[in-house]
Amino acid sequence: MNGVSADTGITPSAVSVCLSTLQNRPDFLRAARARRQGTGGMMVQARERSKDEPTQGIRVGFTCSKKVGNAVARNRAKRRLREVARQILPDQGLEGWDYVLIGKAEVTASRPFDQLKSDLIYALNKLHQDRK
Repeated sequence: MNGVSADTGITPSAVSVCLSTLQNRPDFLRAARARRQGTGGMMVQARERSKDEPTQGIRVGFTCSKKVGNAVARNRAKRRLREVARQILPDQGLEGWDYVLIGKAEVTASRPFDQLKSDLIYALNKLHQDRK
């Protein structure tokens, strides 16, 4: 299909290409010991990768504890966090950084999407305040 959607004829954005996903527990633990910023809809942890780690691209991880709800609620919250990250991090995130987005109980899944986007932008601005 050459990267073109059959339904709309629109080429998908390259945004999803520049984000890679954190999958190893040590990466999540390193992010947990780094900077964090809470917002109304999520908690964001961020850390700059060290020189001995690959510094290309932005890496992002997602997590929701059982406090968020049953598996359906947790998956819905994580889907929403993934979409927010896909839209915001390529523009607002910094190259060579890891981000972990943590869902909040009964908030992440029900919060209006525009507010979730604003929450992530606010958190990134606070986390990178001394970098700009």
